[in-house]
Parts: sequence; structure tokens; C-alpha cells
Amino acid sequence: MKAYEFLDHTADVKFQAYGATLEEVFSNAALALTRLMYPDNVKVNDSLEMHIAGRDLESLLYNFLEEFLVLFDSRNFLLAGIEKIKIDRQEFKLVAEAVGDRAVDYEIHRGIKAVTYSDMFVRQDQDAWIAQVVLDV
Repeated sequence: MKAYEFLDHTADVKFQAYGATLEEVFSNAALALTRLMYPDNVKVNDSLEMHIAGRDLESLLYNFLEEFLVLFDSRNFLLAGIEKIKIDRQEFKLVAEAVGDRAVDYEIHRGIKAVTYSDMFVRQDQDAWIAQVVLDV
């Protein structure tokens, strides 16, 4: 199963992320968002523990992805991957360990203004999870 794919969109960037579990689809959505901004060869020299909450799966995903934009802008943190992630589906809370590096020696390809709720969904289809996100670029 592929981790994510980019879809056609008239003005912004749209992608779908896939995973066998809800945790995997959230991790792959974070990678899709960050790979638009910078290359996938980010070294692991730093780790951050994240605590994210939402009111449903879509707002939890929105808040999770938005946090990577904040970390990039405020701490120059580039995501290499998600080491650990646990999602509480009843409380819509997430705890994750993000690993990456500082944006010192990396070329930034594209800026992302914001994550949007436009066309967003998180759902389970048969044996897999799918998340769709549109990014304002």
C-alpha cells in the first residue's frame, strides 16, 4: 500500500494518505504535508513529543498537521518521521513522537500557508484507512 498520493486541484494541493491503521494514516498524512515543503532525506537529530486534541477525527488530523507548520515556523523543525503515535478514538486525543532535524542545511521547496477543512475526511474503507487533505499554498 502506498503511503500517500497527490491529487489534482485547481488552486491548492490535495492529497490522500493511506494506512492499515488510523495511526499509520495520520503518520503518512504528516509525511505528505512535509514532503511538499522539503526533501525526504531529513536526518534524525531531534525528537519532540506531541499532544494533540480535537473534537472529531477531522479536527484531530487538522490540529496534528497544523502543528508541523507551527514547529517549522517557530523552531525550524523538519519532520523525518513519526516514531510513536497513539490515538484515542473516544476522546479524540493523540500522543506522538516526531523525529527530525533543524532546517539549517536543507532546501525548502514550497511554503504552505495552512491546512484547510475543504474536502477533508478521515474514514475507514474495508481494511484500510484513508485521509484526504487540501493545503493552502
